[in-house]
Amino acid sequence: MNNSQAQVAAGEPPSTDAAVRRRSLFAGCGAHAVHDGLTDLIYVLLPIWQAQFGLSFAQVGLLRGAYSGMMAGFQLLASRAARRWGRERMLVGGTALAGLAYLLAGQAGGLSVLFLALLLGGLGASTQHPLASSLITDTHEAGGGVKEALSQYNFAGDIGKTLIPGLVGLLLTVLSWRASVTLMGLLGLAAAGLLWWLIPSRAATSSMAAKVPKTVVGQGSASGLRALILTGTLDSAVRMGFLTFLPFLLQAKGAGTAGIGLALTLLFVGGAFGKLLCGYLGARIGMMKTVWLTEFSTALLIVLAVYLPLFGLMLMLPLLGLALNGTSSVLYGAVPDLAGAGKREQAFAIFYTGTIGGGALAPVLFGRLGDLTGVPDAVMLLAATLLLTRPLSWFVQRGLDRDGARA
Repeated sequence: MNNSQAQVAAGEPPSTDAAVRRRSLFAGCGAHAVHDGLTDLIYVLLPIWQAQFGLSFAQVGLLRGAYSGMMAGFQLLASRAARRWGRERMLVGGTALAGLAYLLAGQAGGLSVLFLALLLGGLGASTQHPLASSLITDTHEAGGGVKEALSQYNFAGDIGKTLIPGLVGLLLTVLSWRASVTLMGLLGLAAAGLLWWLIPSRAATSSMAAKVPKTVVGQGSASGLRALILTGTLDSAVRMGFLTFLPFLLQAKGAGTAGIGLALTLLFVGGAFGKLLCGYLGARIGMMKTVWLTEFSTALLIVLAVYLPLFGLMLMLPLLGLALNGTSSVLYGAVPDLAGAGKREQAFAIFYTGTIGGGALAPVLFGRLGDLTGVPDAVMLLAATLLLTRPLSWFVQRGLDRDGARA
């Protein structure tokens, strides 16, 4: 029983709608920040693990893919399990499991234990995206402001990506990687306790969802949603593939461990602001034009990342992060518009299953390509892959236009 449930059991008046929205937004943003931070922390640790355990690029990709694959593969099951055991329990339990996974990784003496830890971490992380997203949507839609709340939720994820890898990059200058990873495991457990206290009760969130007028929700577009998922999958695959190779590009240019941590921080700072900027840009010029602009810019900047010297690359990383992450915010904001009434939690789960699944496969496939051809050629192919999103975004826009016409 969490704090809100205790209020109901004690006969106290239920929380106001504003309080429920505020608590759900804080909980969703906090969960997103911690989970995304722990997920992207792996990029800082990959070069260390490669040296520690003598891994090939394919094995490095397998480790990254293990976490993302479990996260992607179990999101639909997490969504279904939440209907049986409760969204609050699943989200808190998943966060605690992610923390325990990092505690286990800190004790890993070989590849097998490390692989198991990342599988468990991905399983815990699978609860966050569909459940936190639907929690915020359900509690904000009645009063309006869903897109704004989801924009803050997306921004919080990138704040976590910025702070946690950057913090560990600094910790690694004074502590061993095992001690640093163990501390991050404790952070995950602390976050689970905070979520248990913050998340509003099921009765409160259900009451908020019941207040949504039927006219607010469109009929959805199945073809548009499919095109959106495929667009997001390709965008995520390129993003995850590039992030996997970025530490090795930096190493080849002379960066050390602290430099890699700083570079990822610069990239994620740009990404965080990219999600906010591209959200406003999408509302101003439309989803399709925004995607075309961001994806073309990302492809061009990825190519430049191969050829620029270290100093030039470091200066460019915030701009690259802005374009690299900005697209996902625009695509994510279109999910509620393309999902039919009562299907948003499932739509979020399917969308993230596709996008994170693409992100899970990309490090394995491109890691193998990196072994065969070298990192620069693999990165250039990533840039070319982004151009496929341009025609797909046109189909997404058609779906949005049809749904808007029906509504």
